[in-house]
Amino acid sequence: MDIEQFVAQSIGEWRSMRSGHSLAFQQFEDVLSEISIKHFTDDQEKVSDLIKVSTQPSDSEFQAPFCMEWNAESDWEPDDPSEVSSGSCLIVPIPADKISGKLLRSVGYAESIPAESDYRFLDDGTFILKTHYDQSIAEERIWFISEHVRCRSSVLKTSAGSGILQASFASEVRKISAQ
Repeated sequence: MDIEQFVAQSIGEWRSMRSGHSLAFQQFEDVLSEISIKHFTDDQEKVSDLIKVSTQPSDSEFQAPFCMEWNAESDWEPDDPSEVSSGSCLIVPIPADKISGKLLRSVGYAESIPAESDYRFLDDGTFILKTHYDQSIAEERIWFISEHVRCRSSVLKTSAGSGILQASFASEVRKISAQ
C-alpha cells in the first residue's frame, strides 16, 4: 500500500459508527457520522498555502490531495443530544518514500488547528498516523477489511505522551448507490 492507493481506496461516502472512551471524564461516547472523502482538484493555491504554513519546503512534491467533510451526532452532547458536529478539511500527503511521509491537514483531528502528521504503512497495509498538537498527541490507525469496510482506531495522549486521555474505535462502511 502507498499513499495514492490508500487515498483512492478511501474516496467515497462513508457511514461511521465510533465508540470512544474518555479516560479524563470517565465517560463512553457513541458517535454516528456521515463522512465524504473526495479528490481535491479545485484550487491548487489552497494546497500551496497549506504547504507554506507547514514546516515542509514550499516546493515539496505532494500526491493525491483530498478533502474530507463530516457530520456527526454524539450521545454525549451535554446541552443538546441532537446537536450535530460538522466540518471539513483539506488533506495534503507529502511522501518521503513509498511507505512514509507527512500529511498536512487544514484542520486537525484532536485540535481545530492546521496539523502536520507523520504517516507510514505497515506491511499489511495499515495506515499509521501520529500528530503532535499543542495540548496532545493523536495516534491513529486505519485499515481496510474489504473494499467497502474499513476500521479506525485512535488514542489521544497528553502532550508529554505519558497519559492516555481518550481511546476510540470506528467501523466505517462505504455507501454504495444503486445504479
